[in-house]
Amino acid sequence: MSGLFNPTIAWITLRATLTRKRALLFALPAAILILLTVALRASRPPARPWPSHVLGTFGFSVLIPLTALIIGTSVLGAEIDDGSIVHLLATPVRRSSVIVTKFLVATGLTMLFAALPELIAALIAGGGSAQDPASNVGGLITISTSKLALGLFVGALACSVIYNAVFVMVSVATTRAIAVGLLYVLVWEVLLANFVSGVRLLSVSHYGLGIANGFVNDPDLRAGLGVTTSIAMGAIVTVLALTLAGNLLSSFTLKGEPA
Repeated sequence: MSGLFNPTIAWITLRATLTRKRALLFALPAAILILLTVALRASRPPARPWPSHVLGTFGFSVLIPLTALIIGTSVLGAEIDDGSIVHLLATPVRRSSVIVTKFLVATGLTMLFAALPELIAALIAGGGSAQDPASNVGGLITISTSKLALGLFVGALACSVIYNAVFVMVSVATTRAIAVGLLYVLVWEVLLANFVSGVRLLSVSHYGLGIANGFVNDPDLRAGLGVTTSIAMGAIVTVLALTLAGNLLSSFTLKGEPA
């Protein structure tokens, strides 16, 4: 990993990403989630099983993918758009090192701006209860705050990794990375993955929910996959996306030198 991670590129990427105007958008989805959680906590009885469903659906289908989309397409896509990628590719740095370094920076920022707020929201929500599938009279099972928070946090960390691998790859593949990524999030993750069961095998949000459910065992999370399948598919998607991104960057051609 030391040969693939370049501290200089990481520092330049981190500084450039956080100083761009779009950096103001990083915290917006997290702020909405926390405000929504506070409002629901204040207005709904503790016995209502809302925390798992709300934090799982909004957090994994909206908060994390949108944050990862903004960050993942910023760390490399912005350089391609403004032409500064020319200077980076002209240096004697392996393209694989560029991809891995950008991916790690994007993943760390997404964990900070999405996974950590998911944990905070879960702690604010205060656990809750879920319908017991083994009960014939609609019984409830109590879920502790720490258990729910841990499960959602680990699932959110996993999603941060996988989503950023996908969006870094998209930023190399197309100059319309934001538009393509937003279409993917809205159509695939929000609509199809939540209503078509077969799609969940290729849904990053359900990988995260499956991993979270491995800790919580909560039917209200509505995880479409088991924990083993989620981990395996998440690892496969991450490796394939980064490999494809590296290959695409390796074949990236400079369209002209600056005058």
